[in-house]
Amino acid sequence: MAKIPPKPWPTGQAEEIEPLVRRVLAPNPSPYTYTGTQTYIVGMGDGCAVIDPGPDEREHLLALDAAIGEEHVCAIMCTHTHRDHSPASRGLAQRTGAPIVGCAPIAMDVTDGPRADEGFDPHYEPDRVLEDGEAMTGPGWTLRAVATPGHVSNHLCFALEESGALFTGDHVMGWSTSVIVPPDGDMADYMRSLDKIYEREDRIYYPAHGPAIEKPRQLVRSMIGHRRQRENQILRLLGEEAQSVEALVPQMYKGLDPRLNKAAALSVTAHIIDLERRGMVSGENDIWQAA
Repeated sequence: MAKIPPKPWPTGQAEEIEPLVRRVLAPNPSPYTYTGTQTYIVGMGDGCAVIDPGPDEREHLLALDAAIGEEHVCAIMCTHTHRDHSPASRGLAQRTGAPIVGCAPIAMDVTDGPRADEGFDPHYEPDRVLEDGEAMTGPGWTLRAVATPGHVSNHLCFALEESGALFTGDHVMGWSTSVIVPPDGDMADYMRSLDKIYEREDRIYYPAHGPAIEKPRQLVRSMIGHRRQRENQILRLLGEEAQSVEALVPQMYKGLDPRLNKAAALSVTAHIIDLERRGMVSGENDIWQAA
């Protein structure tokens, strides 16, 4: 996990990061969002797309208004529906008349009992859901959906075909690994999605949090290795002693910011669910052991 850089950050500024892409940082920094959520504007002049419009905060919407100016907005595109990504889609749609396009809504099942994914945007309503491989086009740009479930079940990345860039949302970030939050987040899906983008030949990744990733396949390879390391660590610790997730976290995450303990416990839980499905661990009353 990278350290948050010292201020000032370019919050609210439209930064051109390549000829077709501008970036606007939202004012929502936190231990979970780094310096804030990065909204991307793809296209210039005749029509643009806004990717991950961000939180529904007046300051951010005004910054997006200033960045877009008189341009026509062809689409407002969401990688997933966490509250730091999609809520501003509604205000932006009202301002511009653009359709909301991208990921599907999350279907909340009341039979699941208490949920750990309260960070979802429950009011997200897309005008068009993109399936894996479907594209949204505008003047001089094509954004193709790449389904990447795992962080959450509805996560999409968007590939900008004209430049070889991939907008990775929270699937691959420039400062930290993703948190996998059961029941909607799924570690097995996440690992398959990492394998999927590793096989691609994207030139650069633009994540929703953190700096651009200029060696994407190298980073994804290390992320896959990191997750396998965590899996082996869990199996080793449970082989030594049956214990709870809460007991595992401090042994696995030395020196972790206490504010991130919950996130670490959720990712460990996601690993254990995956290992249980594969018959490698078993548990009773929230105490787990190697099978």
